[in-house]
Amino acid sequence: MTAANALLAAIHARLSGDGALMGMIGRDGIRDRWLARTHMPSIVFGEMETRDYSSSTEDAEEHLLTLEIWSGAEGRREVVEIAGRTCALLDDAALALDGAVLVNLRYRDMRIWREAKSKLFCAEVRFRALTEPAS
Repeated sequence: MTAANALLAAIHARLSGDGALMGMIGRDGIRDRWLARTHMPSIVFGEMETRDYSSSTEDAEEHLLTLEIWSGAEGRREVVEIAGRTCALLDDAALALDGAVLVNLRYRDMRIWREAKSKLFCAEVRFRALTEPAS
């Protein structure tokens, strides 16, 4: 398993294992991709960019990850609350990865908007992670 896939699996496990978050989005609320009939509200794994971050002595990868939080609610409150819980669960979390070591996972920024055609609210929450190969 690559470090990127191991990171995604660990993030999914962390989010789906939290009762408070599952109470907000339901057991079917975390998705790897957006589907037209996706359960609302939901968290969808968005873009992920992985790049070499090695030094002269250590191998490492930097991962820039976006989680999209979608809601059909009338206002943005629901996406803000879900985004807040997501950040609380992931920012600086010590996640165990299969085949890699997570050096750090940090919240970077968030953008919220309402999609004009569907009227759905979306919060894009971005994280930065640094991984090293397991010894």
